Amino acid sequence: MTAAVAAAAMAALSASQAPGLAAGPEAPGKSAPDQAPGGGEDSITGGSPYYTDLPPLESANPSPGDELEDEADESGIPATVLDAYKQAESRLARSNPGCNLEWELLAAIGRVESGHARGGDVTADGTTRNPILGPVLNGNGFANITDTDGGEYDGDTSHDRAVGPMQFIPSTWATWGSDGNDDGERNPDNVYDAALSAGRYLCAGGRDLSSQADLEAAILGYNQSQSYLRTVLTWYDFYKEGGADPVPDGSGADPGDRSDGINTPSPSPSPSESDKPGKGGGKDEGNDDGEGNGGGSPSPGPSDPPPSGGGGDDDPEEPAPTISDLRVASAQSSTAYTGADFAERPKVRGVTSRGAGVSGKTVTFTISGQTGAVFAGGGKTASVTTNSSGYATAPVVKAGQLAGDFTIRATTGGGVSPVDFAAEVEASYGLARVGDEALKAAAGGEFGAVEAKVTYRGGPAAEAPVTAAMVTEAGEQNDKGPYFKDAEGNPVRKLNLTTDADGTVKLPTIQAGDETGKFLLLLTTSEGVTLTLELTVE
Repeated sequence: MTAAVAAAAMAALSASQAPGLAAGPEAPGKSAPDQAPGGGEDSITGGSPYYTDLPPLESANPSPGDELEDEADESGIPATVLDAYKQAESRLARSNPGCNLEWELLAAIGRVESGHARGGDVTADGTTRNPILGPVLNGNGFANITDTDGGEYDGDTSHDRAVGPMQFIPSTWATWGSDGNDDGERNPDNVYDAALSAGRYLCAGGRDLSSQADLEAAILGYNQSQSYLRTVLTWYDFYKEGGADPVPDGSGADPGDRSDGINTPSPSPSPSESDKPGKGGGKDEGNDDGEGNGGGSPSPGPSDPPPSGGGGDDDPEEPAPTISDLRVASAQSSTAYTGADFAERPKVRGVTSRGAGVSGKTVTFTISGQTGAVFAGGGKTASVTTNSSGYATAPVVKAGQLAGDFTIRATTGGGVSPVDFAAEVEASYGLARVGDEALKAAAGGEFGAVEAKVTYRGGPAAEAPVTAAMVTEAGEQNDKGPYFKDAEGNPVRKLNLTTDADGTVKLPTIQAGDETGKFLLLLTTSEGVTLTLELTVE
C-alpha cells in the first residue's frame, strides 16, 4: 500500500512539471499552455526554463542504511548558498517585517532556478565560479527581450538572458539589484546579492507572504506558469518540513550536471523517460562565449563526453580562457570636488582574442598623481576580479582635499596593454573677483567698487565669511598705503565680511591714501581659499 501511494504521489507531482520537459521540447515560439499572456516579459526571468525535478518522497533525514540516503544528499543545500538565503531573510525581517519572508521560499526558488548555484559552485564570497545563463530571449520559444544592458551581465548585446543563481534578466536586475554582502557591488552572479534582491522582489507591493494569495502571486511574478508555481511550492513545503541539511560548497546536487539521460530532451521520449523529473528547456549552464550563443544547450547525455575535468586523469582539459585585451567600459574622464566621491567608477572588460568576456581574472587599478585621491579604504591600489561577463569595476574613488589632475590605470598583466582613466579634482570652494578692470586711484582719492564671489561646488556660497586685508609681499599686514574706514571714520586695514545670498561680497570703499606705489589686497575665505588683488596708487 505504501509503495502504491508513493507511486501515485510521484505521478501527480510529475504531471505538474513544466511543458516540454516530460513530453519533449516545445515548438518554437509557443509559450507554456498555463503561462499568462505576455510570454514572460514582465517576470523576473523573462519566462526562462527552470528545473522541474522534485524532492524525495521520504524524509531527507533517513535513518542509517535507509535506501533513500543518496536522495538525501541531493536535497542538501550548499553552506554558502544556504547562508545567503538566511541572511536575506534576516535583513528583510528588519527592513520589511510585514512581508514575513522565510528563507525556505528563497531556497525553493533558488533550487528551481539554478539548482542552488549549480550545487554550490561558488567562491568564498558567494560569487558563481562560472556563468549561470538562461537561453537567449529572442522569442524562439521564450520571451522576446532585446538587449537592455549592453551585454554587461549576460554577455549578449542583441537579446537579454536570465543571469545568476536567482535568474534575473538584466532589466529587472536594474530595478531590484541589491548589495547583499556589503561589498559595494550589486552583482547578479553573487548569491548573497541575488538572494536579497529576490527577497525584495517577492516582498514588493506590500505583500504578506504568510498569506497564500500573496505567496502565490509573488512566485508567479518569477515565472507566470502554474506548473512553475506547483514546483516551487513543493520544494518550499519540503524545506519547511526540515528537508534542508547544509552540505559543503560544491557537493550539492546539480540537476544540470547529471549524465544519465534524464535531462536530455528528445523529440520522442520513451514512457519511462517522461515519468522522470528533469530540467526544463535547455537552460545554458555556463556556455558563456560572450556573444549570446550559449542558449538552448541540453545537459550532457550518456553518449556525450563528460564535462571538462570530469573524465579522469587521461582526459585533456580545455585551457582556461585568458584576457587578450582590456576594453574601456565607462567614461574615460571624470571630475569631482575636493572632499567628495567621484560619481564615475572606472570600468573595463577583459576579453579573449575573439571578444568573449573572461571571468575570474584579476584587474588592478592604480591611482597616480600628486592629488590626495584614494580608493575607498584609503589605498591607491585596488585589485578586482572580473565578473562572469569579464567586467571589472574599480572601487569608489575619494577625491581628497587637494585639487589637481591624476590618472587611474587598469592593468591585468600578461603583456595586455593597460587602460588609463583621466580624473580631475576641483576645489569645492572658489573665490574670484567680479570684473577685471585695473584697480587704480590717485593719491588722496578712492578706488572704485570692488566685489568678489564665493562659490561652493559650482553654486553660490551664501553667507560665507571672507576676510579682506591689506598685506605686504611677505603676507604680513601692511600699515601703509590704501585702507578702509571704520564706523568712526578711522583707517583700518583688515575687515571681516560676509557674502550675500548670491555669494557676492562687496567691499567698502577703499581709500587710496597719500603714499604712491603698488599695494596688495588679500581676500581669504574660512576654508583658506585666497585671492590677491593689486592696488595702484598714482
